[in-house]
Amino acid sequence: MTSPDRHPQTSGDARATEASILCLDHGGLYVSQDGPRDAPVLVLIHGSASSSRSWDALVPLLSTVHRVVRIDLPGHGRSAEPAGGDYAIPEQGRRIGTALDRLGIGEALVAGHSSGGYAATAVAEERPDLVTALALINTGPRMDAFIAPGPIAFDPAQWPPTDEQIRGFASTGFRAGHQVPQELVDELRGMTYRAVAAAMEASTAYLTRRALPDRLAVLGKPLQVIFGDQDRRWRPSSAADYRVVPGARVELLPGAGHTPILEDPPRTAALLLDFAASGNTRAPRAR
Repeated sequence: MTSPDRHPQTSGDARATEASILCLDHGGLYVSQDGPRDAPVLVLIHGSASSSRSWDALVPLLSTVHRVVRIDLPGHGRSAEPAGGDYAIPEQGRRIGTALDRLGIGEALVAGHSSGGYAATAVAEERPDLVTALALINTGPRMDAFIAPGPIAFDPAQWPPTDEQIRGFASTGFRAGHQVPQELVDELRGMTYRAVAAAMEASTAYLTRRALPDRLAVLGKPLQVIFGDQDRRWRPSSAADYRVVPGARVELLPGAGHTPILEDPPRTAALLLDFAASGNTRAPRAR
């Protein structure tokens, strides 16, 4: 599925948004770029049932000093559903790596929100040459840390769901009392049931196969973890699980829920920028 792009597409201004569909073997992948094209690259990967638009509030805060690249995962936003229906997380990592190759990017700090953190980790696993560091925002470390209601409460025979149904499903994605943005409601309604269900099943399978801290501990990549302390999908205390990764920076955001990229963009961006500027976002070269 490819939906219309609402962003301006221009190549005259180095800071203006450039948007394109990359034709890959398994379907078109939507990418957008902001910021100076010669600046350090920061790749942003959204979570399930969302799209690259979930980063809209952060981009102006990050693109002053970074070339910010956003990707719509297959079946989400403006990217096509994958041919053959393969939503497996390792395959997501390979596709993202291919997309970065097409963009001429040799290395990048890769950040993921929620299940987008699994795709970010998979990029580092599949293409360690591309990833200098990882930042995970409210990404559950293991399945026993999951606290939200279980499977999708939608009936595939009555798809697409109503606004009310979507808001009920998405409510735990924010701190209590925070309104679910209409843009998110519209994004989810524009997806197919297959894309929503398969993407979530793929994330569960990836995490069940091996907990994320165990994966990250052997990668040797600098890591930042940001977690809202009011997360209602994953136990906030589980952020400490990432401390097994040597040198990991773990930050709890007071008052933020599962989606600080929308609930508190300034504090989230400040942490990402500080991590990127710390000088610790490059793993040692093998000798």
